[in-house]
Amino acid sequence: MITRAALSRRLRHLPTALAASGAALAVAALAGLVFQGPVGAAGAAAGVGLVSVGYVLSHLVIAWTDAVNRKMLLPVGLTVYSVKFILLGIWLAALKDTHWAGLNAMAFSMVGAVIVWTTAQAVWTWKARIPYVEIEPS
Repeated sequence: MITRAALSRRLRHLPTALAASGAALAVAALAGLVFQGPVGAAGAAAGVGLVSVGYVLSHLVIAWTDAVNRKMLLPVGLTVYSVKFILLGIWLAALKDTHWAGLNAMAFSMVGAVIVWTTAQAVWTWKARIPYVEIEPS
């Protein structure tokens, strides 16, 4: 049985990354509004939102896998990563055919959101006091 404490211990970095994504959302939406109007703002906000949702779902699956069977982390992590990027690629390709004006803003904000999330998580990891060996309570 997986306890809530076991999962929350593995997801301590999420509030920091989500806060950074919230700031990125505001900046991206403002930039989209300035450069492309409301459609650009919507596209930029959607791009940051899609990346954030993708990262949260990935981290939830990986935390659950770590709690259930640590030996499955690599295959599950690589599968989640691959599926996520395939779905995002399909989504962008489908939107390309619609000639939606907010597509460029969405694509650029997705790249920015990945950079912001990764940086926030790296900074959190750098500053976190994570023991080298973690002994699970029995």
